[in-house]
Parts: sequence; C-alpha cells; structure tokens
Amino acid sequence: QVQLVESGGGLVQPGGSLRLSCATSGITFVLYDMGWYRQAPGKERVLVAAITSGGSTNYADSVKGRFTISRDNAKNTMYLQMNSLKPEDTAVYYCNARHITGGRTFWGQGTQVTVSS
Repeated sequence: QVQLVESGGGLVQPGGSLRLSCATSGITFVLYDMGWYRQAPGKERVLVAAITSGGSTNYADSVKGRFTISRDNAKNTMYLQMNSLKPEDTAVYYCNARHITGGRTFWGQGTQVTVSS
C-alpha cells in the first residue's frame, strides 16, 4: 500500500518559518520525482517546488529564495523548508510522487499552513 504522509504544517506569523515533511512508503522512492503543491481556498492546486530523482530542483517564482526543497533517499522522505513566510503562502500543501517514467502518480492527504498575525 502506497502512503505519502505530510507533516509539519501549522500556524505561523508572517516572517516565520516552517519545515514540511513527506514520508513515503510502498514506493521505490529513488525512482520517483517528488513535488510540493499547494491549494488556497477557491484556487487551483499549483506547483510550489519539485525535485527529481537525481536531485535537480525547480521552484515557483513566488517562493524562489524563500523555500528549499530536499529529499533524503535513505529515509524515503522529502522536505520543504519555508522561510520568510507571507500571508499569501497560506494554503493546504500536498506532497506528490511521480514515477520517473511519467506513469504512476500518488498524492498525500495535505497539511494546512496558515500564515497570520
């Protein structure tokens, strides 16, 4: 059974930091490109950051220089370090795993991030 479990969300003040984790099981982690998406109320789900199986990364323009995506293949886990958080970063953040062949794709259940004073 494939599981992607996000954790680390919560309420933080503007300018603060959070670190999200996505722990995976049931997949061969090193064969998956990984990504973080977010969905704000009333908006579409959008890509925040992605990391390939080889470690290459890309970011949405809105988070460049503030967020850092990483992965630990030994722990089958992906991370998103979020610094200098802004109210517009408020959303549910989802973990995504996509097989390197472009086939199988899996989603986590999401974790809420709220940036507010």
